[in-house]
Amino acid sequence: MAAFLKMSVSVNFFRPFTRFLVPFTLHRKRNNLTILQRYMSSKIPAVTYPNNESTPPSEELELDKWKTTMKCSVQEECVSTISSSKDEDPLAATREFIEMWRLLGREVPEHITEEELKTLMECVSNTAKKKYLKYLYTKEKVKKARQIKKEMKAAAREEAKNLKLLETTEEDKQKNFLFLRLWDRNMDIAMGWKGAQAMQFGQPLVFDMAYENYMKRKELQNTVSQLLESEGCNRRNVDPFHIYFCNLKIDGAFHRELVKRYQEKWDKLLLTSTEKSHVDLFPKDSIIYLTADSPNVMTTFRHDKVYVIGSFVDKSMQPGTSLAKAKRLNLATECLPLDKYLQWEIGNKNLTLDQMIRILLCLKNNGNWQEALQFVPKRKHTGFLEISQHSQEFINRLKKAKT
Repeated sequence: MAAFLKMSVSVNFFRPFTRFLVPFTLHRKRNNLTILQRYMSSKIPAVTYPNNESTPPSEELELDKWKTTMKCSVQEECVSTISSSKDEDPLAATREFIEMWRLLGREVPEHITEEELKTLMECVSNTAKKKYLKYLYTKEKVKKARQIKKEMKAAAREEAKNLKLLETTEEDKQKNFLFLRLWDRNMDIAMGWKGAQAMQFGQPLVFDMAYENYMKRKELQNTVSQLLESEGCNRRNVDPFHIYFCNLKIDGAFHRELVKRYQEKWDKLLLTSTEKSHVDLFPKDSIIYLTADSPNVMTTFRHDKVYVIGSFVDKSMQPGTSLAKAKRLNLATECLPLDKYLQWEIGNKNLTLDQMIRILLCLKNNGNWQEALQFVPKRKHTGFLEISQHSQEFINRLKKAKT
């Protein structure tokens, strides 16, 4: 009983200090246990248990050797095939590359021309090749969709025509018409006759083709599209120009694109294409270079002059290129009086080639600026200036000049 009382007294005495003593003792025990574990692990040797599923080391070595030999043989075969194909024909190697990408499920076109293959070979990286092939694939897909739509429209038109023929009576078939029907062949003959007359007696209009180095491939294609539109508009006009394509290099970028668009009709066009410059064909006194950067404003259309238009689509903003060329050749320059007749809002005053030839044809036929400047896109201006306002501005300028 006395011992029990002593123990209870000792416990009661140490109870206030347990909050500080218990963590200290636990920490010492934990350190001792970690030291003991490290000692035991260093003394006890490691035991390896046999694994029935693992392969013996000899078999692993043989498998690794077989893998390395197979890899080397495959690499040698690939290198030999690629080198042989490159030595034989780079176009064939590029075709094999495209076929490999098609088998991998990439977006590549089904049909590709030699020119597109050469463009693909000029691509530096695989990313550029991939982008170009995707562009050709999208272009081919759009072309197929248009062809399907065209065939559907033709089928619907044929069906409507058959229904209309069934509904017509014998009296309608035997009707006599007063007017002579003009077929497309007759229209082509008439336009060809006018074009031949223009080549002999018409006023020359020159397209300067010396700007192919200033444009990218897409800009050059846009320029050729505008040239095709200009030639068609001139051919359909009452009094066409005699069109000259000057500085047109044979097998150059412009020439290849024009031949590609016109195909067999290129040699039958009623225009003059030459590698010579317009300075060599016409006297300098009779040449007027039309450029939007010129400080001289065109007032009237002159029938005794040779107007030159630069075949240049400038999307990279290179102002003054055509003006600098005209100054180097000591040629007179003019620009259209857009500020004189139009309330200009936004955008530069550069017009497309087909808009320029439409304006010049209208001026050649009737000399009316308001009618001619209707071909300027309406998104660039808010309308024509009033005549009274223009006359007032002219009077004010006169007064300032006198003072």
